[in-house]
Amino acid sequence: MRKKYDVNSKVHFLEVFPFIIILVIYWPLIVLMLSAQVIVYYILKNYYLEKRKWDLNFSCGNTDGGDINADILKRYVPNFVLIKDIYNLPFKDKQFTYTLCSHTIEHVDYPERFYKELKRISKNIVLVVPPIWDLSALLNMKEHKWHFLTFKTMHMNNIPKGIKLTPWWWLREKMGWYAGP
Repeated sequence: MRKKYDVNSKVHFLEVFPFIIILVIYWPLIVLMLSAQVIVYYILKNYYLEKRKWDLNFSCGNTDGGDINADILKRYVPNFVLIKDIYNLPFKDKQFTYTLCSHTIEHVDYPERFYKELKRISKNIVLVVPPIWDLSALLNMKEHKWHFLTFKTMHMNNIPKGIKLTPWWWLREKMGWYAGP
């Protein structure tokens, strides 16, 4: 039989102790995850966007890189190009001098193949990826296919080593989650 509590009665310490332990353990982790997300997705991404005018901006979100903006989903930015196949981009060889690929490569099935295609169309590529300390990116099982083993967010003309988030993909298939276009 469940014990009925009076609203005015005192709560015994042992009854709230598990909640206090959970709060003490997980609160710093939640703060760390939110702080990392704000730093990586808002502060650093905007810093790299404003650092120079990008010939091609291939980024998640409605961000204007200055010249041509591209993504696989419709974005509301100037000079937008909708990309149908990321492994066969509709641009000429070495058409761009500076390309920014921000928070995109962790979403693709084959990052090396996508990076090779970016190298075909651009002389310089800056990849902005969630670093290993961004736990929110690691736990973003609905969208991210890869997590890169790097402490830096910006990589110029190289792709960091990554690990495929296989357990998440198994869960996605079992749960029916879909994050693509």
